[in-house]
Amino acid sequence: MIINPYVFGAAFDPDAQAFITAAGLTNPTQQNAINTLVVSLKGYSIWTKMKAIYPFVGGTASTHKWNLKNPLDTNAAFRLVFFGGWTHSSNGVQGNGTNGYADTFLVPNTTLAAADSVHLSVYSRTDQAAPTDLEMGTYDGNSNSLLGLGLDRGASPTGTYAWINNANTISFSDTNSAAFYIATRIGSAQKIFRNLVTGVSFTNASALRATTKIFIANAYSQPYSGPDPGLYSNKQYAFMSIGDGLTDTEAANFYLAVQAFNTSLSRQV
Repeated sequence: MIINPYVFGAAFDPDAQAFITAAGLTNPTQQNAINTLVVSLKGYSIWTKMKAIYPFVGGTASTHKWNLKNPLDTNAAFRLVFFGGWTHSSNGVQGNGTNGYADTFLVPNTTLAAADSVHLSVYSRTDQAAPTDLEMGTYDGNSNSLLGLGLDRGASPTGTYAWINNANTISFSDTNSAAFYIATRIGSAQKIFRNLVTGVSFTNASALRATTKIFIANAYSQPYSGPDPGLYSNKQYAFMSIGDGLTDTEAANFYLAVQAFNTSLSRQV
């Protein structure tokens, strides 16, 4: 267990404080939750693997847009811009399933160091059978660079699925899509974790990194030069991240940190 050293009136972690200041968080519970999350990720040696972390804390669009890893209000810092219909609350963010999506401005080809090291994570608070939803992803027109994660309470191959810098889909049968999911690749090993359990493990060589941006609650799709009209999701998200690939131990520790974060905000599933 990671113990938060910033107690007894001591200053917050500098990275946590930068986010708290940028997002304008004044609620002590939210401030402490962010600080403990940052300290935990650093203690688990996961922080440096993250390119974008969206904790969706604060309850409004103006607080939910920030990237915890780099809380600057710029496209280059991967702060979110929300389009279409969204609901923002203390439980996170939720698209309307018809035109709501968010642009991360994060392009795998220029941000991820290698095609064989990547992860996407989604903390879903919605249990739903929705085989045409995509929680986040991108497609630049080359099927070998597909990157995306979709959650579905259903049977494989319609169930929870991912593409991880390859044209091949990995999926598993899922009975409840309200959980924390991590789709990750290290080398040829691809996995999807559901909480602390490996939902699917598959071996296939990585191919390419997409040259287009990652969207949330949909995917950037080259045929449309924007979101795919058939992939809008209306799930509620309490956390998301994009970064380098995670080992089994790192994925387990990541779950523990994120679950503790959402539990401290009374929105865990």
